[in-house]
Amino acid sequence: MTTTPFNADAPASRPAPGALTRLWQRDLAHYPDTGRRYAYLAIVVLTTIVLYYALYIQYAVATSIITHFHMTYRYFIWVSVVGNAVGAFASLIAGLADRWGRANMVVYGLLVTGLLVLFGLPNASGELSYLILFALVGFVEGIVLVATPALIRDFSPQLGRATAMGYWTMGPVLGSLVVTTVTSSTLNSSSWQDELRYAGISTLIVFLLSLVALRELSPRLRDQIMVTLRDRALVEARAKGMDLGEVESGSHWRQMMRLDVVGSAVAISIFLLLYFAAVGNFVVYFSTVFGYSEQRVNALANWYWAANAIALVVAGLASDRLKVRKPFMLVGAVGSIVVTLIFALSATHAKTGYYTFAWMFIGIGVLSGLTYAPWMASFTETVEKHNPAATATGLAVWGWIIRIVVAVSAAFVPVVVTTATPLVEHGAAVATAEAQAGPALAIVNAHPQLFAELQKYPPTAIPPALQAQAVQQVGLPGLQTVQKAQPQLAVLQQYGTTVQKAAKDNPGNWRTWWFVCLAGQVLFLPFLFVMAGRWSPKKAREDAEEHQRLVDLEMAAMAGAGGQEGDGESG
Repeated sequence: MTTTPFNADAPASRPAPGALTRLWQRDLAHYPDTGRRYAYLAIVVLTTIVLYYALYIQYAVATSIITHFHMTYRYFIWVSVVGNAVGAFASLIAGLADRWGRANMVVYGLLVTGLLVLFGLPNASGELSYLILFALVGFVEGIVLVATPALIRDFSPQLGRATAMGYWTMGPVLGSLVVTTVTSSTLNSSSWQDELRYAGISTLIVFLLSLVALRELSPRLRDQIMVTLRDRALVEARAKGMDLGEVESGSHWRQMMRLDVVGSAVAISIFLLLYFAAVGNFVVYFSTVFGYSEQRVNALANWYWAANAIALVVAGLASDRLKVRKPFMLVGAVGSIVVTLIFALSATHAKTGYYTFAWMFIGIGVLSGLTYAPWMASFTETVEKHNPAATATGLAVWGWIIRIVVAVSAAFVPVVVTTATPLVEHGAAVATAEAQAGPALAIVNAHPQLFAELQKYPPTAIPPALQAQAVQQVGLPGLQTVQKAQPQLAVLQQYGTTVQKAAKDNPGNWRTWWFVCLAGQVLFLPFLFVMAGRWSPKKAREDAEEHQRLVDLEMAAMAGAGGQEGDGESG
């Protein structure tokens, strides 16, 4: 446990702020009791849920948005790329939360996001305005991505950190679950604009709650390491005399430029490639490969999110109980690799059933949850090892890296899955044309040379001899059938071959991307060994006992020093 500079001349606590001032000044001078601490943690988790609900809702109605704005599939991908890239650099700005605080970034980020999703995106005038508005949502999300786990860390001692981070990580997962649950239940009677408005209203409701209720630790409290709740008295005693100038000396950014921080952030980001694909591409994948509707895909994804959410909390509780992180990460990562491999190999078979995918998603969800909650705890502990006052800076490094990985992976999906673009853009039109022009297409295919010759002339300028030949071969009703279906036949002639080839190659293209995701999970494994924390529960328990002994000694020394000062003054 690190020591912190003590300054006997440190300023006294500020007087309690008034009601209006409390809407901006949110610092707590004392570490909260258990009930209030849980309340603050719950607000942060709820905040994260609605923010990711607002961010992810567009992916659940992707095909509807593409159709409404007449976007190309590639353009829609770039909406996601730009939004995540903007969010990445916003995460760097959020590193200032070490000096400016975290809570206001979260509270007013909710307000901005709610307004954008409720009023902005549903009323976008075109694809460019939609892209700009979504980039603004991504900017706010990038800030909150850093500020919320920083708050979770502040209110969570190390030996309860994995559980708390498990609940925090449920935010994105439950946000995804809310998206798929709401859309799978309401898309029959709602438009894509309505789905965005539901998310915007939910975000503004949570904004009002956080506006009046969310608080954060003062810098003197949060800039220390707290291993267990029994450290509370010592942390508060130190805070009374902490010299913030000495604690915050040096470059936080330079302190975070280390392999165990940067390397671990890169490793977890590529480990989560499959998760990012689930959020952004499952609707496209299952609609183009298996013909699922948006509603059916979202119902299928519910299995993934629900299993993942439960596993995050269970893994966090178990990790804190055993006081280790790395064994959970190792088991979860290896298991996830195995199940992802099975998914990649079977997901190209047209006969793979809905519930087969559901069981795979349950397995992937459980195993990735087993990995991620302990990882978040270990990462914040790794950052604290270098400087507990630089927690938000370390999380900003992680936030920047993870958003860049999301942006780059989104950009590369249509490069690897080249078949997705023609299927998304023209697949529905070709299918409709085939259904409507079926009889006409059969006639054309039976007389290819005749209709190839007819196509050389406008309908009103066909030579009489050729017209008579056509009537003789196919009959007047047949010729009229073909003429009425000309718009549909034109679609088939322009896109039919391309779509048919894409449909044939599409499963294999997606399997290649699933193998890319699998490679990311494999590359995650070596970075387990550079992070803070023990492998052995026995060693970890011994560390905790030694820490408590040192805390008791320091508290006794402080009590002795206080008694001596008191004796001196009375004399």
